[in-house]
Amino acid sequence: VQLQASGGGLVQAGGSLRLSCAASGFPFDDYAIGWFRQAPGKEREGVSCISSSDGSTVYTSSVKGRFTISSDNAKNTVYLQMNNLTPEDTAVYYCAADPQLLRLWVLSEGHYWGQGTEVTVSS
Repeated sequence: VQLQASGGGLVQAGGSLRLSCAASGFPFDDYAIGWFRQAPGKEREGVSCISSSDGSTVYTSSVKGRFTISSDNAKNTVYLQMNNLTPEDTAVYYCAADPQLLRLWVLSEGHYWGQGTEVTVSS
């Protein structure tokens, strides 16, 4: 099983990045995939999740209207398009997978977790 997160980097405030989470080793279509982030000195928080089976999505309030999560089931990949980035978005971003979207989102309990990709937004 593998969740490979990529796409992080350094960007100026107002800029954009697209994160990718490539999955393998489990039935992607039956899982929810989520993005979580952890900033220095802060607890991990959920950013967004998507159900690969029906496309349902959830977002934390601070990213609504700026971030968009999407899934390409043919590529077993979930994307997080991040626009209008602010320094408060600076964090290590992780992707995770679980058969149940609510468990993943509400409890942050994922069957599988990937390594992080670092996002730094300069002011």
